[in-house]
Amino acid sequence: MDMSDFGERRRRRRHRLQSMNMIDQTILPVRALDEDQCYRAMQAKDARFDGRFFVCVTTTGIYCRPVCPARVPKRAHCRFVPSAAAAEEAGFRSCLRCRPETAPGTPAWAGTAATVSRALRLIEEGVLDEGSVEMLAARLGLGERQLRRLFLAHVGAGPQSVAANRRLLTAKQLISDTRMPLSDVAFAAGYTSLRRFNSAIRDAYGVAPTELRRASEAQAGGAIRLRLGYRPPFDFERVLAYLSFRALPGVEKIERRRYARSFEIDGAKGILSVEPAARGHALEAKIVFFEPGKGALPIRAIAARLRRLFDLDADPGAIAGAFTADPVIGPRLARAPGLRVPGAFDGFELALRAVLGQQISVKGATTIAGRIVAKFGTPCPANEDGLTHFLPRPATLASADLSGLGLTGGRIATINALARATAKGHVRFAPCESLEAGIAALTALPGIGEWTAHYIALRAIGEPDAFPASDLGLRKAAGKGAPVSTKELETMSVQWRPWRGYAALALWTIEGETA
Repeated sequence: MDMSDFGERRRRRRHRLQSMNMIDQTILPVRALDEDQCYRAMQAKDARFDGRFFVCVTTTGIYCRPVCPARVPKRAHCRFVPSAAAAEEAGFRSCLRCRPETAPGTPAWAGTAATVSRALRLIEEGVLDEGSVEMLAARLGLGERQLRRLFLAHVGAGPQSVAANRRLLTAKQLISDTRMPLSDVAFAAGYTSLRRFNSAIRDAYGVAPTELRRASEAQAGGAIRLRLGYRPPFDFERVLAYLSFRALPGVEKIERRRYARSFEIDGAKGILSVEPAARGHALEAKIVFFEPGKGALPIRAIAARLRRLFDLDADPGAIAGAFTADPVIGPRLARAPGLRVPGAFDGFELALRAVLGQQISVKGATTIAGRIVAKFGTPCPANEDGLTHFLPRPATLASADLSGLGLTGGRIATINALARATAKGHVRFAPCESLEAGIAALTALPGIGEWTAHYIALRAIGEPDAFPASDLGLRKAAGKGAPVSTKELETMSVQWRPWRGYAALALWTIEGETA
């Protein structure tokens, strides 16, 4: 590094430190963090708080996770923010030691408004990489200024700042953990040009991407590996058991401690596997691409889908605490700490499975799904997991002749209609302005009722308050063997909001006391 680079880094650092006297005013009003509690959690390096807040150290200009292995700074030098984006907005740069890019995502129920939670999931999927805040606000059914105000109140930074922070942290993880060419890293992280990528890395870390990579121990091999953090406890085996019973033949393979599947996203095809990481509270995803597609590698999209599939942004402590006094759900969660709602890697795939599962057994639906994959799916190249096909795309099934596969005429019409609506963009398996709006869009399709719509909203869209109250299994469990009525269950579930989805999973999968 020459002296001009060193001087520029010193000037940037001095500018950050000169701005510290304004930080209290920009940080403290956000989401009413209890700073003394945050400091105690940081002293204990309590993993349960990882991702729920970040600490900004005024003497260094760096922000860290509460589990950072570095020496705990003095209390007077610490400021606490609810998100990495808020720290970046205040002029801090991320720690190279604890790596905020690997922290669990901010949970939807940690004080943020429901609208902000939906927006955060859309940003995570890259909607602002090329789109505008105005477009994002329109999808959520409110004005741009209102959305900005909500973000500042709940996250501590505006939507664009949050999106920029996600691009930066994704790029940092890919630089450190893979051998992807830096040009591929830039576009996979969501940058629209190499110039913006280089500038963002220099501004954040004071060095060029090439220097940052040299300082990291990048892994060898052609596979891309991603570390996906979560808050403990996490019952990974329970999630796998639930998914295993519903695994799509030829597309998914699930073993005791490992999940594998084929995928096709925007023309990019490959396989991935997920296992518990060797250390820490995280899963490790291994991704191998067969075909890169026409655009950037969909790394961010894959990470977002896996986080939703395994519900990695859940805060099990907060959820269990909300049900502690409930006589129906509380005892169940006490027997199964770390409960997660198994989501979906592909929204259309889950919706297809939900339709196939109407009024037949899970095993029967899985058998028919396997027939559809074998007949209409694209063959997958040979691989160590023995996966044979990619999921048929919506456009393929929109007009497919599904007769002879064990489906009724009405079920075939529903699948065709669902596929057409998905292919045309009329149905998107992503958050919209409200749970009610999402349910209305799904039930507008022929053959999809309230039960199916809530099930899709819960697992494919990740709505934590979705609740298929008409489900016989739920009504039996809530009545301790004697089914309550749908209306009675809906009344009972009011006290479980806004996490009725977790209550549903507890009723479905955890044995309760019998009458």
